[in-house]
Amino acid sequence: MLDLRRLALICEFARRGSIAATASSLGYSPSAVSQQLAALEREAGTALLDRTARSAELTDAGRRLVEHAERILSMVEAAETDLSAHAATPSGRVTVTAFPTAAVAFAPALARSLRRHSALSLRMRQGRSGRGMRELESGEVDIALVDDWYGRVRERESATLRVFPLLHDPLVLVVPRRHRMADPDVPVDLAELRDEPWMATPDGEPSRLAVDRLLAEVGGARPVPWEFEGLGTILSLVAKGIGIAAVPALALAAGVRGIVVREFPGVSLGREVHAVARASGVHRPSVSVTIRAMHVAARVLAADLEPLRLAAR
Repeated sequence: MLDLRRLALICEFARRGSIAATASSLGYSPSAVSQQLAALEREAGTALLDRTARSAELTDAGRRLVEHAERILSMVEAAETDLSAHAATPSGRVTVTAFPTAAVAFAPALARSLRRHSALSLRMRQGRSGRGMRELESGEVDIALVDDWYGRVRERESATLRVFPLLHDPLVLVVPRRHRMADPDVPVDLAELRDEPWMATPDGEPSRLAVDRLLAEVGGARPVPWEFEGLGTILSLVAKGIGIAAVPALALAAGVRGIVVREFPGVSLGREVHAVARASGVHRPSVSVTIRAMHVAARVLAADLEPLRLAAR
């Protein structure tokens, strides 16, 4: 009999491409992953991995088993969904992963909405942007809150994945309260901000790519921002008068004192925020009620994303 947990493990190995990456993704040691895959080979009665001293890859039999395993795991989840759909109330645990700013912004509304379901518990995890989809596909989480800067997430919708658009999150300018452009009567002019001390997330971060596109429009030599991990860190530095920044408005939902927020005239840079779930699980009461709560939270947040309303006075 093939063990379901080991089937999920070999599917994760197929996605990650190595034992080390699989172990890192699931929080196991590489030796534990290797032992479980070896046990699966004994259950299957054939070699599933072609191992060398430095690497391992799926054999033809391993690739065929992964195809079967993906269907089996999807059918198991569909069966669980069918059975739980007849429950009177949502129950059990629903696990959500979110990029950090979404976790901070959505958590209060989700907690308030879901706590009336006494048999349901929420586990919300934070992860780096881009990791949520992998955790969803591997079955680690039930719902992923993901950001989409280039319109690619909607393209991922398929027979196995459902995408639920939630809100648009624009890029806004944040300056210290005493900055000259904190005055709403002073127009925002990127050219005048060229020599300001800009701050941004490190190279390769999705928000940094958007900031670089914005700063490419200032004319002359493009400013080179100082780099800091985390939008919260950047906002705290702006509040202390260290510099200025362009950030997604959702990052301001937690509230930061000492800053003023301005829109960029004629600039439409921003991201879309989506909830993504496996198609086999969207009808589970725990998942469906959580997605509905996300839509409610998104409507409230969208109304609050007016930059001047979010500004900390």
